[in-house]
Amino acid sequence: MPDPSTYRPAQGSIPDAPGVYRFRDPRGRVIYVGKAKSLRSRVSSYFQDVANLHQRTATMVTAAASVEWTVVQTEVEALQLEYSWIKEYDPRFNVKYRDDKSYPWLAVTVSEEFPRVMVGRGPKKKGVRYFGPYSHAWAIRETVDLLLRVFPMRSCSQGVFKRSAQIGRPCLLGYIGKCAAPCVGRVSPDEHRAIVDDFSAFMAGQTAQQIKRLEREMRAASGEMEFERAARLRDDIGALNRAMEKNAVVLPDGTDADVIAVAEDPLEIAVQVFYVRGGRVRGQRGWVADRVDDAELPELLRRFLIQAYEPEVGDAVPREVLLPRMPDDLDILTGWLTGKRGTRVAVRVPQRGDKRNLLETVARNAKQSLALHKTKRASDFTARSRALEELQQVLELPEAPLRIECYDISNLQGTEVVASMVVFEDGLPRKSDYRRFVIRGVEGQNDVAAMHEAITRRFRRLLDERLESSSPDLGDRDDDRGPALIDPDTGRPRKFAYVPGLVVVDGGAPQVAAAQRALDELGIDDVPVVGLAKRLEEVWRPTHPDPAILPRTSEGLYLLQRVRDEAHRFAITHHRSRRSKSMVESVLDEVPGLGEVRRKVLLRHFGSLRKLRAASVDEIAALPGFGRRTAESIAGALVVAAGATQPAVNMSTGEILDPADASSATYPKGNDD
Repeated sequence: MPDPSTYRPAQGSIPDAPGVYRFRDPRGRVIYVGKAKSLRSRVSSYFQDVANLHQRTATMVTAAASVEWTVVQTEVEALQLEYSWIKEYDPRFNVKYRDDKSYPWLAVTVSEEFPRVMVGRGPKKKGVRYFGPYSHAWAIRETVDLLLRVFPMRSCSQGVFKRSAQIGRPCLLGYIGKCAAPCVGRVSPDEHRAIVDDFSAFMAGQTAQQIKRLEREMRAASGEMEFERAARLRDDIGALNRAMEKNAVVLPDGTDADVIAVAEDPLEIAVQVFYVRGGRVRGQRGWVADRVDDAELPELLRRFLIQAYEPEVGDAVPREVLLPRMPDDLDILTGWLTGKRGTRVAVRVPQRGDKRNLLETVARNAKQSLALHKTKRASDFTARSRALEELQQVLELPEAPLRIECYDISNLQGTEVVASMVVFEDGLPRKSDYRRFVIRGVEGQNDVAAMHEAITRRFRRLLDERLESSSPDLGDRDDDRGPALIDPDTGRPRKFAYVPGLVVVDGGAPQVAAAQRALDELGIDDVPVVGLAKRLEEVWRPTHPDPAILPRTSEGLYLLQRVRDEAHRFAITHHRSRRSKSMVESVLDEVPGLGEVRRKVLLRHFGSLRKLRAASVDEIAALPGFGRRTAESIAGALVVAAGATQPAVNMSTGEILDPADASSATYPKGNDD
């Protein structure tokens, strides 16, 4: 019997997002499917002490051997995906947890003269159009109640309909506008059929047409001064929007597609595929593989399609293949897939709508899968040991680099130049030793000079602390750490006292030469330096004219990449923080009577220009030393500055962002390489 602790996910690896999780037994069979508003909270709850679990839950977790999950956008999507996969896998433990009823359908009796809408269960019948099934009857009833005000079709039973026709008076729904009352002749059969057709089209996914029609009618009513009718139409649009919560895991009827998304970095690539059949996600599969060359995404997609569909024929090949980018040799691929299926296969990149939303959901799962793979790989002690040994051999180091320091420079067109220093010990980040540098001795955009200054300042501190540690008052060393590494005043390790086994700089030969020159000027000759260039992942050394090329599958290269990427992230974070604060200071300089002390109070309290702009005059005036008049002056200066600032635009999405984020939006990579 498996122990749940043997397959418990690593701490922090479970995303805090809605989704569906699956427990599998040692043979790989799905034994339980569940949904959660927060996967992290729900899945973690299964791995508490088994004695505290319900008996059936304890039986399930001890019968399982692994757990996996799929991230979605909303809890509604999680409900739908949970239902689809319960029907797909028929997990034995779900039978015990759910009730004995079938899932409800939304049905429209199109074969009747006056069709009605109803919520029902059980087998399908002829002459009835079905939508669903849905996870909860109350959810679909609420949706129908919202839609009836926009599409007032009949929803009463046959008995109520006949009784109202006999007495010549409609039921309550007819009086409150949620039924067109065909029972008393308010609408003809053809008019009522048109309402039914609009309702069915909306439920089938043709939502944009109905919204646009109502918006046109609302604008026309407003132009004709019929404001009451315009207000009703506005409320109808709101009702449709509430009923139309995006559900990316259920597509319009008949959709038959494989949705493929990719997450990549220079060393690895993760692929996720959602299999959509009959408009529902029927399965999911993912792979993580090492990159063996520098192929771009279109070429990688072409290779994947060939490998994925080579053994498939007939209906196993879908009608559509949805991708994030068009692959290379598109015409040849399309013809090849069409030949294997026997009918036309379309390869598309969805731009909008439900299919685009589903592609984004698959992309999020690919990113999460790659992140989880990296977490598992980084936590593997054997892999870390092998990485350090590889670096020692390839770089010809006297010993394995147990402590690695990496440096990166970040700036935006030569302004707010900063440097970062991150530390990895035994292949894992040691965040307490991270340091940041504000580069002031460099003018303009000069990453090489900035790197020289950062290395000089860091290792000058090392020499200073070595000098302090050699004071006669400290006595002799008594162990490997020794008094040299401990501050006698605080009893804590000195910030820069440790000598790294390897210094890594983000860049190529120029950055490596600058770092080595800084060490030579300080007289330090026992610290090796290398640089990792992004484009080809080349490892540069100061005494070698040519770079070292590590295999793409090398654990040593993987560790260098992790260290470099962490330094890049840390530098970017510091740069954005300083840029945001400098923008606040430049705006506040224009406020008369606002001195340095009160500017610091504002910066300390609000932290960024975005938060200060969002603050009200009362919130500013409530700060110590601020009055109403000063607060109004600050708010006015912010308004003027916002009007004079060119909006920052995210180049990939076109979204207009707050100027505080301009450095990351307008210049996606900046000058950080």
